[in-house]
Amino acid sequence: MKGIKFVISLLLTVTLIWALNRSWDFGDPIPPLGKFLDPFHGFWANAEPPDPTDVQIMIPGLKGKVSVVYDSLLIPHLFAENDDDLYRVMGYVTAQHRLWQMEFQTHAAAGRISEIIGDKALDFDRTQRRKGMVFAAENSARAHGNDSIISKINKQYTEGVNAYIGSLSYGNYPIEYKLLDYEPELWNELKMGLLLKTMSNTLNVGEDDFEMTNALHLFGKEMLDVLYPDWEGVGDPIVDNPGGWKFDPITLDSIPLALPDELINIQPTTKVVKGVGSNNWAVSGIKTATGSPILANDPHLSLSMPSIWFAAHMKSPNVNVMGATLTGSPVIIIGFNDSISWGVTNAQRDLVDWYKIEFKDDTNNEYLSDGNWLPTRKVIEEFKIKGKDSFYDTVVYTHQGPVVYDQSFHGESEKNHYAFRWIAHDESLELKTFYFLNRAKNHRDYMAALEYYSGPAQNFAFASTEGDIAMRIQGKFPVRRKDEGRFVLDGTKTSNEWQAYIPNAQNVMIKNPPRGFVSSANQRPADSTYPYYVHSNNYEAYRNRRINQQLSVMDEITPADIMKLQNDNYSIQAEESLPFMLSSLDSALLTSTEQSIAELLRSWDFVYRPESVAATYYEVWYNNLYRNIWDEMTSSTAALSRPSDYITIKLMKTDSTLSFYDVQSTPEKEDLRTLIRQNFIKSLDMIDVWKNENDREAEWAQFKNTKIGHLLRIDPFSYHAKNGGNGSAINATSGTHGPSWRMITSMEKTGVKAWGVYPGGQSGNPGSQFYNNLIDPWTNGQYFRLKFPHSERETTSYRYFTTTFNSASK
Repeated sequence: MKGIKFVISLLLTVTLIWALNRSWDFGDPIPPLGKFLDPFHGFWANAEPPDPTDVQIMIPGLKGKVSVVYDSLLIPHLFAENDDDLYRVMGYVTAQHRLWQMEFQTHAAAGRISEIIGDKALDFDRTQRRKGMVFAAENSARAHGNDSIISKINKQYTEGVNAYIGSLSYGNYPIEYKLLDYEPELWNELKMGLLLKTMSNTLNVGEDDFEMTNALHLFGKEMLDVLYPDWEGVGDPIVDNPGGWKFDPITLDSIPLALPDELINIQPTTKVVKGVGSNNWAVSGIKTATGSPILANDPHLSLSMPSIWFAAHMKSPNVNVMGATLTGSPVIIIGFNDSISWGVTNAQRDLVDWYKIEFKDDTNNEYLSDGNWLPTRKVIEEFKIKGKDSFYDTVVYTHQGPVVYDQSFHGESEKNHYAFRWIAHDESLELKTFYFLNRAKNHRDYMAALEYYSGPAQNFAFASTEGDIAMRIQGKFPVRRKDEGRFVLDGTKTSNEWQAYIPNAQNVMIKNPPRGFVSSANQRPADSTYPYYVHSNNYEAYRNRRINQQLSVMDEITPADIMKLQNDNYSIQAEESLPFMLSSLDSALLTSTEQSIAELLRSWDFVYRPESVAATYYEVWYNNLYRNIWDEMTSSTAALSRPSDYITIKLMKTDSTLSFYDVQSTPEKEDLRTLIRQNFIKSLDMIDVWKNENDREAEWAQFKNTKIGHLLRIDPFSYHAKNGGNGSAINATSGTHGPSWRMITSMEKTGVKAWGVYPGGQSGNPGSQFYNNLIDPWTNGQYFRLKFPHSERETTSYRYFTTTFNSASK
């Protein structure tokens, strides 16, 4: 009997050990609890001490000593004796604070999330591979690897990251590795390429070729141009230079492109989120209190934890630069040095085309091009899936690019095939631009640095201590004929493909304009006399006007004034739409409650303050009305885009008989006034439901409920910000997107001064006090002075702690 009990006890013990040391998945992954709860090596080990001490770290390959002084925000100030050591330690330091984020974002770009969380991510992963994300990253890595400057700094950075990874054991893995039960892998140059193409995928993949082709078929060209005009006739272009474009443009044949006449039964898997954009501007010293230029930048991206950005200061005998970098990049992306500052916004240009492919037969081994059958290239993609066998997918490439959708992937009911031509697939040298910007001394250096930049296309604002301000829209832009890029193209003729690119010298740019400032907010790049055809599916119509209105009347400008302007919550969209909407209501038909809400809206000043209740009522009313006007677009079995907010409001004011006002799902025939009233009442009902469910007034900040979510959507690692703002306001904060980094620089000859803040913290560790310490200041419009020392000695008064790096070989 004792033997039986012993055997049973042994079996139970072995089973328990086995169960506690493997991960499980019952809908949500559960880590190996034995390891995870280990008090010495599990999640407890991720708690950081409140008072860090100075440390010394030995890493291989250093030529000298590198001191990293942390200030009270945990911003590292790197002081190196040479550039090689600077970039090596930058890699180590970034990995110290953001390793899991660095790896996860590159796994996402490469379509490898299924390896971590299982087959629930397989569709996402297949999308990434089929779009050619790895193909693009390989081309980028090859270009950077062939460059003598960038290959050297990438090598140093990579070895620094890997030195940190090599120092880890399970106990000091970032907590996400423990939760998901996997290990970090070594960094490499391909991962840098994936990081860069992640930004291209966020910023320069916007297009609606399928949707426009369907709209052309369903509505005709005349109505299509009403609903989706190339030029909406509103807003200030980034550079307004009528008749001033003094160059001979490249011209193509003037033969109009054949317009397609077909319906495409494909629902694209990803689209750019409405409201994603950015602001930047530079003000000349003639308009500032100090007489020195001021530059401001706030890129609007997805709000996430850990933050997209990592602030750092890098100093060697050859460079002294500070600002924000992407985790995984060895250079500062947005920032300043002793002589210049720069900031970027998205250039909003159509850099994607879809080509209709004719395959010879069902094998897809050959496709037609100019009367010849050319061989396709087939890439067999293996998707490793956690807990399951690998999945294999075959992606077909033509010379235009990959065929993303087919009978096996989101194209089941579509008989045709379309190749994806994306500028990000081309070789590019983005990092070289920022390498030289980090070292630039003047406008000439800034211009030279941008010669290497091809994408994602950006509006580069510039200011210098010499007093210059400038704006240059830089990217690799194909020369297009009228309407080229709006619809799918015939892929059997190379004459439909990109024939040439706009020379860099003919890109849109301006220096020291008479008005005393430059600005961009994702609007149209140039006035109508710019000799090249430009097209985008989403030019901004409101923020740019508000910025220019304010800057035009401001003088004796201070950094505090710029901070206030970056946090401006005024909406021109509301100003231009709400009075018309209210005028369409018949007061005699309103209940007393409805009349009180209408009166609340009449007294609203169009400012999306956190505490504003009127902002909530307007937002819900307008969005319901917008969706009902364009219900044809969402109810159609074919993919269609809704017209812009500006066009919607313009049509409401100018065309009361538009057929789209009739709601397709009802037997009645609605007109615009009926639709406005119905949606007013519906909106009040919706807000009443929300108020009852949340037991509070519908103040805008509470209703909008901006969430800064962890990349794994882990709620305890995520935070909510109770702030104002709206996609049409300068402070373009929505529920999930907003200013991801606010920076202001005053370019004074006596020393550059800078301020910054972002929604997160320097640490990627949820157990650190520096994980979320910047969220409340960011929410409340507060900034921190960015310490910009020239030597380690200058850091004495604000030094938090110091890490000293020496070579492991010494």
